[in-house]
Amino acid sequence: MFFNFYEGRDRPHNMDMVRDRFLSKTGVNDILGCLVSWDSVPVGYVQTYPIPNDELLLYGYSDSLRVYGMDQFLGEPDMWSKGIGTLLVTVVAKWLFQEYKADRVVMDPRVDNLRAIHVYEKCGFKKVKLLPKRELHEGKYHDCWLMEMRLENHG
Repeated sequence: MFFNFYEGRDRPHNMDMVRDRFLSKTGVNDILGCLVSWDSVPVGYVQTYPIPNDELLLYGYSDSLRVYGMDQFLGEPDMWSKGIGTLLVTVVAKWLFQEYKADRVVMDPRVDNLRAIHVYEKCGFKKVKLLPKRELHEGKYHDCWLMEMRLENHG
């Protein structure tokens, strides 16, 4: 199952860990987490949340902006390259602009995650800032891109 690799091979998740970490906390601290299903089969996960003020400053945003973050993955490789990720990112970003009146929607993929970056750029996200050593994964810190979609550029 896809959750075996979410936080790396050195921290595999079983179903109880997934429920505790991602599903039981839905709505806590304004994080909205959802399983992604395709033809009634769970294939991934998406979460959205308002970016806290300390991260707004790190990213270079004014605290007067409504900036929402989103994280997602499709964990079933046979679901890749079918447009599902593009559809997911597009629909969720549009929803954040419409329902939460977001000024920006941001993500921070690892710089070596070229597949995801390609999808995000196809959806209209732009790389705006390199975030050195942003993510700890399998015992090593990795650089990430801050990517954004702006309300005024959202189609």
